[in-house]
Amino acid sequence: MSAAYTGLAGWFEYLNQDCDYEKWSQYLHKRLKEAGTAPGGRGLDIGCGSGYFTRYFQNSGYDMTGFDVSPEMLAQAEARKGGAAKPQYVLADVRKLKINGRADFAVAVNDCFNYVPPKDIPAALRRVAAALKKGGAFLFDVSSEYKLREIVGNNTFCEDREEVAYMWFNRLYPDRVEMDVTVFSRRGDGLFSRADEHHVQYIHSEAFLREELEKAGFLCLKTEGALGSAEDGTRVNFIAKRV
Repeated sequence: MSAAYTGLAGWFEYLNQDCDYEKWSQYLHKRLKEAGTAPGGRGLDIGCGSGYFTRYFQNSGYDMTGFDVSPEMLAQAEARKGGAAKPQYVLADVRKLKINGRADFAVAVNDCFNYVPPKDIPAALRRVAAALKKGGAFLFDVSSEYKLREIVGNNTFCEDREEVAYMWFNRLYPDRVEMDVTVFSRRGDGLFSRADEHHVQYIHSEAFLREELEKAGFLCLKTEGALGSAEDGTRVNFIAKRV
C-alpha cells in the first residue's frame, strides 16, 4: 500500500472537475481581497497538490509558492505550470514549514489540515503564522465533522470512466477516517495499471481549530460553509489574519 496521492496524483484534477475549481478560486480571491490582500503580494499555497489554486493566484498577479508533501503531486504541478509567470513549488510539510522572509497571505485548500493529526495542529498553525507578515491573511478549510462521520466514514465509493477507475473504501474511527483507494489507469498500450494507496483524514471540530488559531497568533474573522454557503455543512472555511 503506497502513500496518499501516488496513483491519484495524475488524475486528481480530472476526477475533481465537478467541484468547480474556477468558482472555488474566485471565492478565495474575493475573501482575500476582503481581508485586504491586493495583487502583487507574495502568497503561499500550502498543500497545493497539483497546483490549480497556485496557478490561479499566480495568473491573478500574485507571486506564488506552492508546498506539498507528495512528490507525485508536485511533479504534476511542475508539469502544469504554463504561462509566462510561473509559480515555484517546494516539497514541504506544513508542520515544518519555513520560508525566507514573510508572505502577504497563505491558503490551505481542500482538506490539507484534515491530514494533520490533532496533536500537530498547534505546531502547524504556528509555522503558518511565522511565515506571514503582521496582518497577513490565512484562508484554509477542513471537511466538516458531519461530512467525515456521516458521508465519508464507513462508506465505499466507486467510479468507472473510460481512462481511469477507482474504488475508495473508508473506515470511521472516533478521531479519523482511514481510506484505502485503488486506482486503475489506462496505459498507452490500452492495458490498465493498478495503484493502491492509503489516506488518513482527521476529524477536527470548528471550536478546536478556532481556539488553536488564536493561540498561534491569528484572529479568526469568520467561518462559513463551502464557497461561503450558510447551508452547505460539508466544509468549514476559516478566514483569519495574523495579529
